[in-house]
Amino acid sequence: MKRTVHCPACRKPVSWEDAPYRPFCSERCRLLDLGRWADGTYRVAGASAEPEAAAAIPASETPHEPEPRS
Repeated sequence: MKRTVHCPACRKPVSWEDAPYRPFCSERCRLLDLGRWADGTYRVAGASAEPEAAAAIPASETPHEPEPRS
């Protein structure tokens, strides 16, 4: 008996055994999901794993407001 799951991106039924991109139905859905992780749409909830690492960044490397033009 073949197991069927739903693609996490488009919800289309996918045969688990025959899908080369499982759990996705296609490479397109797989890449769309990867893009969502990359652009921050998907995030893992919780506090930063290394809060002390952010405090260790020198002030010269932190983002700042551009200087006003005269």
